[in-house]
Amino acid sequence: MRLPGALLLGLLVAAAVASGGTAAEATHLGGDWTRFGYDAARSSSGPAQTGITAANVGKLRLQRVELDGTADSSAIYARAVDVGGRTRDVFVATTSYGKTEAIDAATGRLVWRFTPGGYSSWAGSDRITNSSPLLSADRRYVYAASPGGKIQKLSLADGKQARGWPVAVTKRPSREKIGVSLNLSRGLVLVSTGGYYGDAPPYQGHVVAIDATTGRIVNVWNSLCSDRHALLQPSTCPASDSAIWARAGVVVEPGSGNLLVATGNGPWDGRTNWGDSVLELSSDAGKLLQNWTPANQAGLNSGDVDLGSTAPALLGNGIAVQGGKDGKLRLLDLAKLNGKGGAGPTTGGELQTISTPSGSGFFSAPAVWHSAGTTWLVVSDFSATAGYVLKGRKLSEAWNDSIGGTSPVVAGGLLYVYDPSGTLRILAPKTGKVLASLPAGPGHWSSPIVTDGRIALPVGDANRHRLSGTLDIWRAP
Repeated sequence: MRLPGALLLGLLVAAAVASGGTAAEATHLGGDWTRFGYDAARSSSGPAQTGITAANVGKLRLQRVELDGTADSSAIYARAVDVGGRTRDVFVATTSYGKTEAIDAATGRLVWRFTPGGYSSWAGSDRITNSSPLLSADRRYVYAASPGGKIQKLSLADGKQARGWPVAVTKRPSREKIGVSLNLSRGLVLVSTGGYYGDAPPYQGHVVAIDATTGRIVNVWNSLCSDRHALLQPSTCPASDSAIWARAGVVVEPGSGNLLVATGNGPWDGRTNWGDSVLELSSDAGKLLQNWTPANQAGLNSGDVDLGSTAPALLGNGIAVQGGKDGKLRLLDLAKLNGKGGAGPTTGGELQTISTPSGSGFFSAPAVWHSAGTTWLVVSDFSATAGYVLKGRKLSEAWNDSIGGTSPVVAGGLLYVYDPSGTLRILAPKTGKVLASLPAGPGHWSSPIVTDGRIALPVGDANRHRLSGTLDIWRAP
């Protein structure tokens, strides 16, 4: 009998593991990958060494693991943790309908699966999540979202729900979507909400800060009706939309711990409504500190040209960059976002405006990489990828390739860009030279993680509403 290529690959890897072959001996260089974007600042710049290099990238071995749903996001990874009764390395992924699965990173076997309450009421529908899970600071729990509008806290050992959880972060989950990845800072799980495809009102983008231990909601900050500091019944606020839906969700500033988010189309008045703006919140999400709102906010709002299709990226030295659906990148001064400081009815104040790699809308999260005293920004849209260098308070384009992709990742000195039509490309981050092209399954928002001699990439499109999916795992020889 002739076996299909993908199945044969999986059997070869499993055989190597069982016999103590090279797949089980992959060099442990890198360690945990705890969340989307690698760190709380969402730099998407991973470990300096991963066990995967330009010399061995062409020898990676692929295993395709079936999931009980489509994980249209990214996985996370924990090294040498107690899972399923023994110490092992695991990948954890959350599917579009909220199932969370722990996969043995060495074998690809399922260790446990959690199914949220209410799953059958939305499975197969357009109520989905694209959220990546989050590893707790003590490496004992995983936080995950579901289309039921709740955040789960699951034991990494067995997938069981912790006492006091799940926590509801919306009063109308059929309208307010948890579409973005969770973050963790100063003992708080940070969640943001948006709307579903088509912007069906009423909903309001908001940030929820949850005590990571107890599940108590510490603060809620609403981007519309921001004078109200609790979860809203959306119909009680006269304004709608202003989704916080960028892949990176809530970005944490190193040092201060202040939070940055970007909102989508929605009303703006510089007082209680903050559509199409970059917003800085206090570290506990209790207070709005600053805003940057483009001068053409009204036009962006009326044309559904969301500023918040991507989140702010932190370049260091008090500089951030914000993209958007309009194909622009704006450099911002974090000390005075709007040129004056504080929050109010002031627009403009950006330091620089340049085009995205292809001049088209920007929907992914950029990667920020610091190397030999130089700060690099890598941006992928669906048509091109470009590398920019920060010189003083300006960005300068260093290279631009017609390689489209989702959110790029730099790890081990290599750049990884996933083309959702079905290719994972590995590039030299300073030149854009393609070093390898790995066939992968087709996808949508997915992005890879790279550590400990392994690459993990969930593939599939949540908008197809399937109850199955795949996790592609490559291992170093």
